[in-house]
Amino acid sequence: MSAQLSKELAAKWLTRSIPVRHGDTVKVVRGPNKGREGKVTEVYRRKWCIHIEKLIKEKTNGQQAKIPIHPSNVQVTNLRLDKDRKTILGRKKRDSSSKHSVTKMD
Repeated sequence: MSAQLSKELAAKWLTRSIPVRHGDTVKVVRGPNKGREGKVTEVYRRKWCIHIEKLIKEKTNGQQAKIPIHPSNVQVTNLRLDKDRKTILGRKKRDSSSKHSVTKMD
């Protein structure tokens, strides 16, 4: 369940996308909530969606419900970095630099 990175983050980490995690700040780029921004409160892997704080709809009985958003419709604007995530980004950065290199054939 990956989402694309913003232009600044993509230039910094030399990768286009990364799996979304709880605590990342994302911006909705598609759908009726386009332009809204907030932190990821829940990654619902069973339904392939994420829930973002401040994205809530009012039900007819007065209750509030979280609006599910598919990760492909958001853009990560700020990463919650920890040790594991930095190693993943380092690995992806190293792979991308060697991806287009041509080796000499015998």
